[in-house]
Amino acid sequence: MSGHGDPWAAPTGRTAILIAVPELTEFTDRWRSVSYSSAWPTAALSELVPPHVTVLVPWLRDPKPEDVQRLEDAVADLEPFELTFSTAGQFPDGTTWLRPEPFDRVRDLVATVLAAFPECPPYDGEVPDPQPHLTIASSAQGSPALVAEAQAALAAEEIPSIRLDDLTIWREGDDGVWQLTGAVAIGGDPELR
Repeated sequence: MSGHGDPWAAPTGRTAILIAVPELTEFTDRWRSVSYSSAWPTAALSELVPPHVTVLVPWLRDPKPEDVQRLEDAVADLEPFELTFSTAGQFPDGTTWLRPEPFDRVRDLVATVLAAFPECPPYDGEVPDPQPHLTIASSAQGSPALVAEAQAALAAEEIPSIRLDDLTIWREGDDGVWQLTGAVAIGGDPELR
């Protein structure tokens, strides 16, 4: 993959395991619709993938049924929970984000999946200990002012909490747009199989 420090600037065809939160589209699109990744400078983040918290990217190039089963097995003993976002922040590179809560449960969920797929280092090994977050602006568009704006919006507006009961599997298309290809239940809910 890419060696120049931007894991999103790599070629297409990758897969990812995400906590998709399309329920936050209306809230986050004010920022995501005007933020662009370096990999796809002509398409806003909102056009490429719905709001989400990344669990693992890149995942396996061509996941087989036994790989999906391994993911199912990894999260089968976990309990679904309510996910909220009440704080905004920024990474040193400028990427602006919302923090998922309860953070420790989300981080444990990510760690569980990473442990199940040691052959898939997160962000191609460039971020060995990823901090779960929902990106609202890429590094080029992020700023302290945007963090303050997002904090004010979080305080002033009612944003939905989300029942986190599944992980979603996505594949990046040749146009940079990510397509949903599957879901795995947290806690082993057979209705999602």
